[in-house]
Order: sequence, then C-alpha cells, then structure tokens
Amino acid sequence: VQLQASGGGLVQAGSSLRLYCEVSGGRNYAVGWFRQAPGKEREFVAAVNWRGQSTDYADSVKGRFTVSRDGAKASVYLQMDSLKPDDTAIYYCAAKYFGGLSRYNSDYDYWGQGTLVTVSS
Repeated sequence: VQLQASGGGLVQAGSSLRLYCEVSGGRNYAVGWFRQAPGKEREFVAAVNWRGQSTDYADSVKGRFTVSRDGAKASVYLQMDSLKPDDTAIYYCAAKYFGGLSRYNSDYDYWGQGTLVTVSS
C-alpha cells in the first residue's frame, strides 16, 4: 500500500486549500490526516472510514476542515477553510486497516510523505 499526499502550499490567513491523498493497493481501510508543526509532535487532524460515512475531527479544526473520499475510495480529500497561521505544518495521510477510526499515530499501518501547508498572517 502506498499513499501520496499533495496540495500543500503558501496561503494567507482566511484562505482555503484542498489536500489530496492518493492511495494505491488494498481495500477496507480508514484514512487519517495528521500534521506536524516545527518543534511540535505530530497530531491528529481528521479521519474518514472506508465507506466515507463516518468521520472524526480534532477540536481545533472542527467546522473549518472537511474530510471526504471519492466513490472509488482511492482518493481522500481534506478541504481546509478559514485557515489560520496555527494550521501551518506538514500534513500527512495514513491508512488504517483494522478497527474503526482512530486519533492515534500508532494505530495507522501505512503513511505517505507529507505536504507542507504554510499560512501567513
């Protein structure tokens, strides 16, 4: 299983950005988005189950970010609106095969490389 995250960039506060995670190989996995800011630990952002019917969000992004996946399940999106400078980080997507959604890094089986999001004030 391979994951490829993309869509990052430099934007101003209040702007929107959409991140993409392409997953190749495997079925029946949940996908989580995590981020890591400079000098901080990696933290949970959002997750979506295989069917796209169940989602979870960190409190810090709830109401601003939306996670979804396409009908073919291979692409997962993270729509980020009303971006803040505190959202600046490298964003990673990861796949989890067993159990339900999780906010813990260690529960995810495969990780993609990150994509950098920088929000200027």
